[in-house]
Amino acid sequence: MTLTTPWTPLRANTSGVATLVRFAFLRERFSLPCWLLGAGALIAFQSLASQRFYDTPQRLAQIRETMAASAATIAMGGPTRLLDTIGGEIVFEIFAYLAVVVALMNMFLVGRHTRADEETGRAELLRSARVGRWAPATAALAVAGLADIGVVLVVFAAAAGTGLPVAGSLLLGVATAGVGITFAAVTGVAAQIFENPRSVYGAVGLALAAAYVARAVGDVGNGVASWTSPIGWGQRSYPYAGDRWWTVLLFAAATLILTAVAFFLLDRRDFGAGLLPYGTGRATASWALRSPLGLAWRLQRGSLAGWAVGIFALGAAYGSFADSIEDYLTDNPEIAAYLPGGAADAVNSYLSLAVSIIALLSAAFGITSVLRARGEETAGRAEPILAAPVSRARWLASHLAVALGGGLFVLAFGGFGVGLSYGLTITDAVQPLRMIGVALVYLPAVWSIAAVTTLGCGWVPRAAVPLAWSVFAYCVVAAVFATAFDLPEWFDEASPFAYLPKVPLQTVTAAPLLVITAIAAVGLAAGFAGFRRRDTGY
Repeated sequence: MTLTTPWTPLRANTSGVATLVRFAFLRERFSLPCWLLGAGALIAFQSLASQRFYDTPQRLAQIRETMAASAATIAMGGPTRLLDTIGGEIVFEIFAYLAVVVALMNMFLVGRHTRADEETGRAELLRSARVGRWAPATAALAVAGLADIGVVLVVFAAAAGTGLPVAGSLLLGVATAGVGITFAAVTGVAAQIFENPRSVYGAVGLALAAAYVARAVGDVGNGVASWTSPIGWGQRSYPYAGDRWWTVLLFAAATLILTAVAFFLLDRRDFGAGLLPYGTGRATASWALRSPLGLAWRLQRGSLAGWAVGIFALGAAYGSFADSIEDYLTDNPEIAAYLPGGAADAVNSYLSLAVSIIALLSAAFGITSVLRARGEETAGRAEPILAAPVSRARWLASHLAVALGGGLFVLAFGGFGVGLSYGLTITDAVQPLRMIGVALVYLPAVWSIAAVTTLGCGWVPRAAVPLAWSVFAYCVVAAVFATAFDLPEWFDEASPFAYLPKVPLQTVTAAPLLVITAIAAVGLAAGFAGFRRRDTGY
């Protein structure tokens, strides 16, 4: 006779969770430490830089007055109450970006171990063992929760270790992790609604963007909209500027509600399907899908649109502040040292820095686009195409065409955003076209990062992902943080961005553009050669 209790169904549905958690951590043993170290580095570097800049009450008062007077700065930073203390100023500067990083970490963790595993068939193999229906989702959320405990520890250690108050540092870590676990639960819900990981990531990305915008609107306005955003909850915990601990309850309540919704939906869908299934589609494929290029475009058009819109919005935010940069530098002259041209040409120095950041993000799109080809290969979807009369070179070239062309489009769209908002501020209709041209100067560097990714996919495919993102991280540090970190002058010599003219400060010459483009072409050719020599799926 089998003894049953009220907990028997729960145990049956969650059997195998512990094993799945161990398996998930084994799969994430390389990527998860990188996420955590990145979060800690953001806090540590911002803390050290801010404490060095604003080392007296007078300087802190100056920056508070300047930032509080700029709606664009508040929209990008947060509530001005944070500027009352040096620790709060650090939170004002970095928290929104840190929250986005941790939210993305949680999104990928939950999405990869739920919907992505169902799409690849891995979940079906796991479910054939003694694994309950709820076990994969429970394990994914548990892994995200444990990763967020790591976020608390890393952020606390980075903040307190750089001299910030212990209580505020702990609250900062908890608030950051709170944003992360909330978006882990959002991803859990999205994984039940949509049938493929791309739709899940797109939906969660839109939710994250909406949270950022709601927070910005609330901070500029009366603050009400900020209470609809998890990012706003974190900032309004006011680490170092009041330490409002009760806001942590908002994260707990949202996570519990969303998790309950996720499991409710899980019980009401078929395995491998979503509550919003794919449409039946056309009886015959359109002419655009009759080539590898058409298929590559179809697979990546949604991602391209998302990147373009996001970078356009960021560019518009940067451009809206350009006309105020001279006043900002007047009150804070030490900041001029961190602009490419200093204070002598403040506006163009600021625009040069803004466009370089947009170029780096465009390079990130190029990486994700090239790695999409690698994902199609490892998922087994490239083999049926290559079994047809389609050469390896043609298949890879199709994905690279989207990556290189998409990189150009995203870069130009970001430059257009900078020019549009700046032009509206100073009533100059020429600025959008001017800034598009400025942005496209960085195109050879964007393509060279895509070439490095291609080279990795061709010769060291299993290490292609960490290789590509490591190169990207190096370029970011060299281009944006080298001065703040007092790095030696030779540090950025391996970055292609270092050899391009810092437009619009410097005159554009053809030589560096042609050299970097030629290097990118050689990298692409070498990547092609490696891909043709190895087995697919390796």
